[in-house]
Amino acid sequence: MRPNLKRMIVALAVVALLGTGSVFASPPAPSPGAPETDRLPTYLSGRASTLLAQIQQEATGLRLHAETLGRFAWNPQYSWQSHAFYLDRVKGHINAVGESIAQLQQIHHTVLPWQQQAITEVTSHAAQVAASTQAAIVHLRENQNRLFVSEYRDHLTAIAGRSGDMKQTVDKFLAYEKAQQKFRQLQNELELAGD
Repeated sequence: MRPNLKRMIVALAVVALLGTGSVFASPPAPSPGAPETDRLPTYLSGRASTLLAQIQQEATGLRLHAETLGRFAWNPQYSWQSHAFYLDRVKGHINAVGESIAQLQQIHHTVLPWQQQAITEVTSHAAQVAASTQAAIVHLRENQNRLFVSEYRDHLTAIAGRSGDMKQTVDKFLAYEKAQQKFRQLQNELELAGD
């Protein structure tokens, strides 16, 4: 097991155990004249959204490669080299996701509650994808002629399923953020029009 991927799997597994508060609670926005200490949470919340958007982008590519592996699980026409190629692509995406998650974990307790929930859920999916990917890589390295044993097929299926779950989860949380922003914009417009 490569040390980088092994560390990421362990870190993701540990982080997946963290709990968070309510998804819908949010602290009040700092006023324009607020001291710098009140602006830090706003900055970190924006940083969290940026990192979640980066995860969303990686998850798009991850899901495509993972779905290909999921199809490989039931089709004997593909060589072990094809399996290795797509496993390497999945590993690259999940490592990139892991880097973003590591940054999110550093600011986890200072961001909005819905972002905390997003971090926890995305981390859980990523940890499972990373573990299944590593197990599939190890199996393939040691058993290139045994691509259709149930254990290996289960890993490929888990990679495909959890990758899709991760993409869907991050999509929903970012859609929630966008809806909140639209709501605040409309609320401000209506308050301005009423004056």
